[in-house]
Amino acid sequence: MAFIRLYKDSDFGACAHICIATLPPSLASSPAAAKLSPYLWTHPYTFLSPSTCYVLDDGTGTAVGYCIGCPDVHTFVAYYSRYIASILSRDVEAPGFGVREPWIIPTNDSTSTGTDNPSSGQVNPLALAQNAYRADWMLLENKSAVTTRWRATMHIDLLPVWQGHGWGRQLIDRFVASVQSSGQDYGEGEHIGVASENSKVVPFYERVGFRVVEGGEREGNIWMVRDIPRD
Repeated sequence: MAFIRLYKDSDFGACAHICIATLPPSLASSPAAAKLSPYLWTHPYTFLSPSTCYVLDDGTGTAVGYCIGCPDVHTFVAYYSRYIASILSRDVEAPGFGVREPWIIPTNDSTSTGTDNPSSGQVNPLALAQNAYRADWMLLENKSAVTTRWRATMHIDLLPVWQGHGWGRQLIDRFVASVQSSGQDYGEGEHIGVASENSKVVPFYERVGFRVVEGGEREGNIWMVRDIPRD
């Protein structure tokens, strides 16, 4: 029988698989970008904040979904070098930083439609690698209107067959409870970024207490926040 538990080191590969299997089309369409994705949105949290990372176990020890995150992105960024030294540099070569790579590379048929729209080109793997090494770019840059008030953040993904059965809400509840008991300053609550191409999930987040706020970034995310009361 499936159940929710804390993340374990042995879940590393399964969580990477979950991340890649649930990517939005712009990332899933690029094998190089897909391979890098867990190093931006999964492994940093499970390494630096395992006490606020939960997985859905299918009952055999295999993780088939997760809700992972941290109570305070500012503290998270301050300690990010530990993740680089222990995990990221082991698996992902550091890119150059002389030029800030664009998130989207225009394709031959998209040069007239702009480069910030995921549908107008391909995600640039070099931009992902740069952001994987620069947590301040990834988590703080151009987001102060959100991160100064709602300091916690999370990512939730479940393999398709496990979606729609109430596990998502339960995973989020466990994450929120762990943030409340973390002892860290989570401000008014948590924030998440939803890719504009994945806006169909916004109603789900609204049902579990999130609301849309202003403050989208250059990659076109929809920003949502959820207040977390103090115990």
